[in-house]
Amino acid sequence: MQARCSRAGVLYAIAAGAPGFSPAAGFAANGYGAHSPGGYALPSAALCELVLTCGFLLVIMGVTDKQRAPAGFGPLAIGLALTLIHLISIPVTNTAVNPARSTGVALFAGGWAVRQLWLFWLAPLVGGVIGGLLYRALAEPHARRETSFST
Repeated sequence: MQARCSRAGVLYAIAAGAPGFSPAAGFAANGYGAHSPGGYALPSAALCELVLTCGFLLVIMGVTDKQRAPAGFGPLAIGLALTLIHLISIPVTNTAVNPARSTGVALFAGGWAVRQLWLFWLAPLVGGVIGGLLYRALAEPHARRETSFST
């Protein structure tokens, strides 16, 4: 997380060079309600972050599963999935999916961004747990079938 905060510091130094820059205006912080780029309410923001994090974890686990995925394609699939996640969720919350990314910019923006930060920790953690459990539920029955056919 320290690296994310230092990257946010570099971003801050660059953005501070623009006339009228104010970190309180958002500074790419995640938000809902009045602080959502599209004005999305808390339930929509929470659902978006949870579902997209869950899906992202399913992609990561699927493409890194040595029994099910060809070697070498993981980074491409993960990068494309993350791009899609950003395209979907930037208008909703400015895209969190990563609590460290959310925390770095929230610390610089302060105020409302820090007060709303709880969501951008909770939703990705819950989404990650759901994604992990869902992957296990989807992958284990397949693994059991393969084992029973080979004996």
